[in-house]
Amino acid sequence: MVSSAVALGLTIATLAVFTGIGIWFSHGRVESVEDLITARNSTGEGRTSATLIASAMGVWILLSAPEAGALYGIAAVVGYGVGEAIPMLAYSKLGPRIREVIPEGHSLTEYAYVRYGGAMYAFVIAVSVLYMFVFLAAELTGISLALHHVAGVPQWQTSVLVGGFVLLYTGYGGLRASIVTDTIQMSLILPLLVASIVTVVLVLGGTSGVYEGIVSADSTLLDPGFVPGIRFGVALVFAILGAELINQTWWQRIYAASGSDTVERGFRTATIANGLVLLLATLLGVVAVGNADVVTQFGSENYNAGIAFFVLLEGNVAEWVVLSVFLLALVLVMSTADTLFNAFSSLVTADLPRLLENQDDRTLRFSARAFTVVIAVAAIVVSLRAQSVLRLFFVADLLGAAVGFPLVYGLFSGRLSGTGALLSSLGGLAAGSAYFPFPFGLHEVLNSLLGGTLPAADTTYLIPFAGAFLISTVLTLIIARFSSEEFDLARLSREIRRFDEPETDGGLPVDTDTDAEVSK
Repeated sequence: MVSSAVALGLTIATLAVFTGIGIWFSHGRVESVEDLITARNSTGEGRTSATLIASAMGVWILLSAPEAGALYGIAAVVGYGVGEAIPMLAYSKLGPRIREVIPEGHSLTEYAYVRYGGAMYAFVIAVSVLYMFVFLAAELTGISLALHHVAGVPQWQTSVLVGGFVLLYTGYGGLRASIVTDTIQMSLILPLLVASIVTVVLVLGGTSGVYEGIVSADSTLLDPGFVPGIRFGVALVFAILGAELINQTWWQRIYAASGSDTVERGFRTATIANGLVLLLATLLGVVAVGNADVVTQFGSENYNAGIAFFVLLEGNVAEWVVLSVFLLALVLVMSTADTLFNAFSSLVTADLPRLLENQDDRTLRFSARAFTVVIAVAAIVVSLRAQSVLRLFFVADLLGAAVGFPLVYGLFSGRLSGTGALLSSLGGLAAGSAYFPFPFGLHEVLNSLLGGTLPAADTTYLIPFAGAFLISTVLTLIIARFSSEEFDLARLSREIRRFDEPETDGGLPVDTDTDAEVSK
């Protein structure tokens, strides 16, 4: 086991360096709330690509991705790779469209409010905040579990250190600090990940040794026809796509990019990079199962598949290798945590004007930072209780799978009403929930309350995620097809404006009852 003092020293030093970089770079560049949450049109193609890759590559790629590989094998490897690539490809088309119809926007929730009205807006903001909160808590859970396993550091110390330092530079520098640190973190993540994989393969006797170990432990993990693995792999595609469609992270970076062409090329680059990284990361879990130490712990009552990769490292590689992998994990969690803190800041800033009258720029900035602190503290508390990163994600992914398509459909068609979007989302959520294996025995409790009418839970998650996404999609298309309403998409650009733009006589339209309600 690595020395606790050494591990903590590396943690604090790394956090301090990136905090210093973030504060230094953003000093004097954040003069308004617009600078804090959008950094509008400030990022070229290189940085855009780097931040899109780094923002997706949290410590979960060393925890939940290998956990999936360790449990479901090669099909999960393909599923995670394809699942992470498809949303990036979708955003290469969605991003330019968002900039076209909402050129001065900030967040997906303000779009939901203007496009669909109060009820769908409330549902979207609840789902989006819950998803990002779970994502943040899962990241802090993952890094604290990893450091506790390799160095015996108490989980609360790791969570507080990571959350506190990242909060410092994101609270001060906003999105600009996040993007510049993402760029540097990206230059570390890929080399460290490749080096980690190569080292593990060599330690286990090369590719032939790895193969023999996996076959000996569980040959079904290498079987592309393993039905539970296939079902789980397909489920991942629906889960990740739906979740990313409600992720505020991408909306911020769409506006930070220097233009629509930059957005499109950046997301295309991320499509390839993120897909390949997830293929490799998930494969680590399969490789880990072929190691004797991991196999021994698989039968243990307290075994946690989420740290399979770190169990593999323990006792098989030199201490400096373990520290290098932990540095990778730390950089990964920082790249995601700062992204999520900024996303929370953006959401509250975009939505606060609807709650406060005559708010000024200073009030908005203070409120955004204060809310982010509250979220950070809550996420730290949750991270101390959670044990499985993968299961944390899946609960939030179910909500995203139900809401994602109805939400973005309104960017392209005016025929879907707010009521139609909400009903489509709730219909998908109901369909997915009926089969979802909720933790803590909740499925059994719900089944009892409903008189035993619920079907058996699908532990491969295919029916819950595919059902939620496909049912909501079909309902959206049917409702839009037969709707007599027609929303004027031009209203999006008229009613969603920069915070530093003064209102004029040509400001928010109030000539109809609907528009008057929106302008409140």
